[in-house]
Amino acid sequence: MVCLFWLFQLLSMYDIIGDIHGHYDLLVKTLKSIGYTEHNNSYTHPERKIIFTGDIINRGDKIRSTVTLIKNMVENGDAYCILGNHELNAILYATLDKHGKSIRKRLLRYKMPLLKTLEEYKNYPSEFKEVIKWFRTLPLFIDMEDFRVIHGGWNDQHIKTINKYLNGENRLRKSFLKTYLINKELNTAVNELIKGKEIHLPKDLLLKDNKGILRRHFRIKWWENADDKTFKDIAFGNRFELPEYTIPKEIVPDITPYPTDAPPVFLGHYCLNKKALIFQNNICCIDTCVVRTQKLTVYRWQGEKKLTSKNLVRI
Repeated sequence: MVCLFWLFQLLSMYDIIGDIHGHYDLLVKTLKSIGYTEHNNSYTHPERKIIFTGDIINRGDKIRSTVTLIKNMVENGDAYCILGNHELNAILYATLDKHGKSIRKRLLRYKMPLLKTLEEYKNYPSEFKEVIKWFRTLPLFIDMEDFRVIHGGWNDQHIKTINKYLNGENRLRKSFLKTYLINKELNTAVNELIKGKEIHLPKDLLLKDNKGILRRHFRIKWWENADDKTFKDIAFGNRFELPEYTIPKEIVPDITPYPTDAPPVFLGHYCLNKKALIFQNNICCIDTCVVRTQKLTVYRWQGEKKLTSKNLVRI
């Protein structure tokens, strides 16, 4: 059975879909348009599987239907789904300790992104509880050897850290979540995997974007060295443009470049809209900002080591 399973894995091709954010109708349209058919409350393909890059909840108008469909696809063996920062936020909001209190304070900044999701499940508390349990079984990353999927940014050392603290478990136990909240090593590893790398500026450095707004932190390119680069050069996935001012050596972020001969890696998270999606021959972001564009993007991986825009499908 094991040999047959791995043989099937090798023969299967994969379709990687960016952040869904509760857009159920568009998800169904996308699945049908690339040859998946409805079966057993799921969508299936005779030769291919879907991989979702996370962030399946919040923002859209059919969050519950979206979660149900993706959960069915995963449980039926038609898809994989990794954890996004929105799912992790939901887990931390809803998971209770032995005294019945949330393991993390329910601050407004954590609750606000979840309002639509909480509203949809308001009359289905038991179902929401089961959804949170299911979220805790989702992996933080997928490494298929020939390619990888992560929500925010790949980092080999962070992967090792995650595996160390998971200690062989295939779910996020409460002990892991509690450690994440207080342990800097694990917190950094998880955050940079699901949110990518960010710069947090010191208080004595004033940096304004193209609209003159003061910026203290922003997302950056996690895959290339930042030495002698400008703030504009290294910024990535922000809704604002940073100045062409060389980064002071004292705050240059420590980045291990992603080798061009490493397995292709697919990610979501960055809401790129019309920008290019392949940034290196083996790095592709397929989050094309469904909330603003009403479009989903799929990369139809055929086994290639060098990614090509010909395999991108936007619905």
